[in-house]
Amino acid sequence: LGWATHPELCPASAALLASGPDGEMLWLDVTHRPGQAPAAQLRGRYLLPPCKQRWHTCVAFLPQAGLLVCGDRRGSLLLFSCSSSREQTAESPSITNSNTNLVSEDTSNDSKSFCLSHKGALPLEAPLSVLFGLHGKMGVTSVTCHGDFIYSTGRDGVYRQLRVQGQQLEVLQKHRPCRGLQWIEELCFTPDGDLLVLGFHADNFVVWSSRTSENLHCIPCGGGHRSWSYCRSPLAEVFTFIKSGDVMLYQHEAQPREQQVLLASLHGREIACVRRLGMLEVPGHAPLNIFITGSEDTTACVVALSEHSRAAMPLARLSDHISSVRALALACPTGPGDEGFGDRGLSTLLFSAGGRAQIECYQLFCARDPAFESAVTCHIVHVASHRLDEHWERKKNRHKLVKMDPETRYMSLSVVPGTSTEQLPMSWTFLAVACSDGSVRVFGLLEAARKLVLVAESFHHQRCVLKVEAFLHTWAGVERRHLLCSAATDGSIAFWDITGPIVDAVDTLHQAEGEMQPLALGAPLLTIMAHSCGVNSLHIWQTPEGQYLVASGSDDGSIHVCLLEVALVENKAAAKTCLRVLERVARPCAHAAHVTGIRVLQPDLLLSASVDQRLILWSWGPSGLESLSTTFFHVPDLADLDCWEVAEASGKLQYYCVLCGQGLEMFR
Repeated sequence: LGWATHPELCPASAALLASGPDGEMLWLDVTHRPGQAPAAQLRGRYLLPPCKQRWHTCVAFLPQAGLLVCGDRRGSLLLFSCSSSREQTAESPSITNSNTNLVSEDTSNDSKSFCLSHKGALPLEAPLSVLFGLHGKMGVTSVTCHGDFIYSTGRDGVYRQLRVQGQQLEVLQKHRPCRGLQWIEELCFTPDGDLLVLGFHADNFVVWSSRTSENLHCIPCGGGHRSWSYCRSPLAEVFTFIKSGDVMLYQHEAQPREQQVLLASLHGREIACVRRLGMLEVPGHAPLNIFITGSEDTTACVVALSEHSRAAMPLARLSDHISSVRALALACPTGPGDEGFGDRGLSTLLFSAGGRAQIECYQLFCARDPAFESAVTCHIVHVASHRLDEHWERKKNRHKLVKMDPETRYMSLSVVPGTSTEQLPMSWTFLAVACSDGSVRVFGLLEAARKLVLVAESFHHQRCVLKVEAFLHTWAGVERRHLLCSAATDGSIAFWDITGPIVDAVDTLHQAEGEMQPLALGAPLLTIMAHSCGVNSLHIWQTPEGQYLVASGSDDGSIHVCLLEVALVENKAAAKTCLRVLERVARPCAHAAHVTGIRVLQPDLLLSASVDQRLILWSWGPSGLESLSTTFFHVPDLADLDCWEVAEASGKLQYYCVLCGQGLEMFR
């Protein structure tokens, strides 16, 4: 049995949901008025999907659209239509009248049997949408409707945000509140905009605030296998539970906070990577730069940074990773003024990767909204995910293979440009990944099917690969080559032509319906020993002449720059891509520590950043690299750098950069 509130019922009525044999769930409207016996009216019949424990655990009615969301003991979320049930009930007054009269006359046993004997007049509704086992085998604990979204909780340690799209349930995000809180029971939305997560950690009842990321209450009650209730008001909070047959009450009166947050933190640990999405101009507010950061605290954060107030405001937090987030990549970012986009906001496909060989993919949309404190609203839809250990578990004859290292880390990401075109039969997005197990891997994302597939790999480097950069070369606007650059801990930089593997992968995936064995990337076209040790930063920039500047920075503080030319050699079999080094220049001891960020700004201008907390602008000419200016920054343990250019009203280009490590800092 379970109670639920219906938006169309009077205050004296409530919806009662009852699960019975063969997975049948009944919806009854129960009305109680003072001085009268309760009256029940059968409103609908629903069929739960087959499983071992076939009953519902929670139900919520959607405010509009005549839909009902149900969670079951198997951990599944189900969407039913209740509009047809109401119409059928209205067309069958005999059922309504007989039920009401029989219950009100207090002929309980006879009336109940008569009521159920007429339930066949109502159709047995099948679910419109099923998300099977969404919360694992421990079941769904609550379903809540708030705003335009649906929130579900379970005993798998996460709560999810969903929406209904075309009468289908669509998962938008998955949130993991805090470590150890595996038993989440309910969500509570407060009037001041905070989201409280109620659950059990070991034998304690926990109230966790999503705004401050801290436990507000931790009450020893013995655990979650008991009856309990929580109520919150502006004056006090009350938690009551049953323990050893006794009814226990915990009450906390509201008190003014003695501590004030002077500056909210973006992450709990150092920031490992940062990427800029774009700029939003909101009427009445200063322009806002939108960044995405990834951290060692296993989360990624969407941040709005104001140049005037110099305040960083978190817009959204992504907590799907089980280990550190070391790399980010953006695919096809669009913004105001772009063709077909208008002035709605910023949109991109976001990839994040890091420890435990895990990749997550999201659709990110930021729009201006003066109603919010940050003047920006951020919507995120989780698209796909991939983990190597789960991929290995699905392999056939895996007992004959050497198992992949479960501690493999993804060190760098790069989206392969120019793959979502008419030249491919389906719209795929490809992603190159540098891996700590010595491999370079290429993944393919089919966004329509929400599937991320490993399509090709190579263990050429035989040691940890630190950086990858993908770029596109075009001849006369017709012939295209997808090229890839990878750098490892031995100081080598390898260049690959991955056009063939990508085309072969698309053909295989199209025939095998999204499943395939990884292809071989083959041998690299060219390998350069650029440094004496690991390459920590890498950037490729195309010159107006169609050549490529490849800049890299190393652990030994050196900087290496080379100019490449791409040629297409015709032979009897097929055209072959060739690379030729035109110029090379190295600057030993350019920095006093690891060079962890480097960017080519112009054909003769280079920017580098290091753990020595120096940002150096270099000029590249016939005499080599010469320092133009040095700026000291305040972020210790620099991990990443991102740059962009802004055209001023006078037509002059202004360069900006953002640095991350033990903090975040922006320069102009």
